[in-house]
Amino acid sequence: MAVILTDAPSATRPAGPALVTRAVSRTAVLAAGAAGFALAFVAAYLLFVRTEAGRGVENGVVRSAQSAGTTVDWADPLRQADLVVLLGGVAVLIVAISVVRRRLALGVLALVLLAAPLVVAQLLKLYVLERPNTGDGLGVASHNSFPSGHVSAAMAVLVALAIVLPRRFRLPAMVAGSVGVAWVSAAAVALGWHRLSDTVGGCLLVAAVTCAGAAVVSARRPDGDRVPLVPVLTGFLAPSALVLAGYAVLATATSGAAQFVAALVLAALSAMAVVLLLTGPLRRVAFDPAETRVRRLRRR
Repeated sequence: MAVILTDAPSATRPAGPALVTRAVSRTAVLAAGAAGFALAFVAAYLLFVRTEAGRGVENGVVRSAQSAGTTVDWADPLRQADLVVLLGGVAVLIVAISVVRRRLALGVLALVLLAAPLVVAQLLKLYVLERPNTGDGLGVASHNSFPSGHVSAAMAVLVALAIVLPRRFRLPAMVAGSVGVAWVSAAAVALGWHRLSDTVGGCLLVAAVTCAGAAVVSARRPDGDRVPLVPVLTGFLAPSALVLAGYAVLATATSGAAQFVAALVLAALSAMAVVLLLTGPLRRVAFDPAETRVRRLRRR
């Protein structure tokens, strides 16, 4: 019996590329991002706060920060800043931008996304999350400081301003603003106010709340765009990978000085990484109702 091999396409299977890339809606992308950031937030809390090993390594960073208080002059501006006044000023700026742009609804949405993660952060810190008392006498060890309010505020300010600005400025605003969030994160660690996990948790919480809010907006104003599945899975898994990598690096530091330097660097790099991970799914979301109406008219 002769067997004939042929390269001709099967009659039941159309010819074409062997690999077909699946895609999902932008709403699903944002929902996956919210879940990924929330999962990483929980992982950071469990690893750094609820385990004895995590608390031990971070308490070493706090000791180093408190003993090096005179050598971190670059962080002093954060010490002098009045957070309430700054947030009030940002709120006024958001309103002013929305009035100038004649986008009052967009301004209201930006204010909601500014306030919501800060409220959630305080509720979690005060009433839900607990830090076991290690009894080592450190100034910040006896109360829960996870997540950081200062870092949450910096991240929320960046997101709110990026949303209220014209969409073409969203990407450059987020990229440039990531440097500011990184400085706040590193400064909070350097001053001994917060641990690395507090700063990472603040960034992750704001990112999760923002993605959840953006998913609601996207569901109400679908743009019809499709996003490949691989970047979506990456966005879901990358935040947790970031937390695990930070924990591994900090845990391998062999001295208090090395832990302190590692925590400063990791706080800055982690903050920038979370901002950039958030920028991807957030970049093309149509938060502005007027923009959505223009899109619909163009499609007609």
